[in-house]
Amino acid sequence: MTEKMRAEEIQMERLKKQLDFILEVDKVKNIVRQTYLSDGKRKENDAEHSWHLALMAVLLKEYSNEEVKLERVIPMVLIHDLVEIDAGDTYAFDEVGKMTQSSREREAADRIFGMLPDDQGQRFRLLWEEFEAYETPEARFAHMLDNCQPMFLNDATNGRSWEEHHVKKSQIYSRNSKTGEGSEIIWKYMQGIVEKHISLGHIIDDMQE
Repeated sequence: MTEKMRAEEIQMERLKKQLDFILEVDKVKNIVRQTYLSDGKRKENDAEHSWHLALMAVLLKEYSNEEVKLERVIPMVLIHDLVEIDAGDTYAFDEVGKMTQSSREREAADRIFGMLPDDQGQRFRLLWEEFEAYETPEARFAHMLDNCQPMFLNDATNGRSWEEHHVKKSQIYSRNSKTGEGSEIIWKYMQGIVEKHISLGHIIDDMQE
């Protein structure tokens, strides 16, 4: 076998792994979340959620507390929920599900990112770990987007998902305890949404003084 033929064989093996990964992650379109689309006709899936976050990253970058690199944020939000192909979607306020969420998602990350060529698999895994760790400006901004997007959809659907799950103000504030680290102005806007839906009876106010 000539060097050229061997190089082509290696390239084809790499392409096969990448295409296998692309087909595998198509399954993320079947992972249904608890948040309804803005028109309220159905619930969104993980692929739609991730696309929405990527677009929001571009549009809302100016509100980040810190300077962030979109070339890190965009792939981060696009891959952050791929582990749910194996682990399933854990609803934000599912306390029982959260007990096993980390172990389920890490096992899924091993398999899914392990399908890629080593260099790309390691890059995606590190980005996913960075998102989970919540320690870099990009991760803080990405988490803020991940938390505010469903809130904006809940607001658009008249608090439908909040009502269905009997969501409490304390649960929202606990989940968003670090959201302000990504963007203070967007977190302030989100707080206004929470108060609005408390007054409408869609969120239970269990934090009254």
